[in-house]
Amino acid sequence: MDTSFSAKNTSVVLLAAGHGTRMMPLTADTPKPLLKIGDLSLIEHHIIRLERLGFRHIVINIAYLGTKIKQQLGDGKNYGLTIEYSDESETGALETAGGLKQALSLIKSDPFLVVNADIWTDFDFTTLLKTTNSSQNTDGCLVMVPNPSHNIEGDFAIDLNGTLSTDSALEKMTFSGIALYRQAMYKNLSNGKHALGPLFKKLIGKKRLNGISYEGAWYDIGTPERLIEINKQITS
Repeated sequence: MDTSFSAKNTSVVLLAAGHGTRMMPLTADTPKPLLKIGDLSLIEHHIIRLERLGFRHIVINIAYLGTKIKQQLGDGKNYGLTIEYSDESETGALETAGGLKQALSLIKSDPFLVVNADIWTDFDFTTLLKTTNSSQNTDGCLVMVPNPSHNIEGDFAIDLNGTLSTDSALEKMTFSGIALYRQAMYKNLSNGKHALGPLFKKLIGKKRLNGISYEGAWYDIGTPERLIEINKQITS
């Protein structure tokens, strides 16, 4: 397993297994990651940016209408990289932590990068690779963004040491869906469905998760209205 921290040697997991219920009726026959911003699907925006930044290995977890994602993206050669798939269609979506546990056998680096396929951002993903040397005693580093209107109370705060905290005296930010994780964070989970929230809270209580803030462009494409809005902004 490659332990160097360059983009070329870092696996990226794009999370694409969700049902996209809030995006109905757009997701009735189209998986959410294939909904378009401009001429490209949400997930293609990520793939193209990742390739330009030097990443060469992507793992995509799929479940709902996953065959359509595989048909659209193939093995990644058309994008200049390699794509492998962690298929959850037989079990049903395993939620984020469960999905990452299943995908470990395909991930070729430690740590590895994870990006939600249903966000749009101009964040430079290589920024997280620079946090690895200072994060040896933690299980991951999360990118935190200013609270959007649909999550005004935020999720976690970043303390003065760069560690994530639930201290109510600190100003909370919103988890962006972008993170760098060490494999140890998931290895001891049992196979099956596991949400990420409880795991986060456990590790934050042990001061095992770091955070960095980002105030650039970031959108959670969670509803049809948000998809329309981001299309107006990006294509105008």
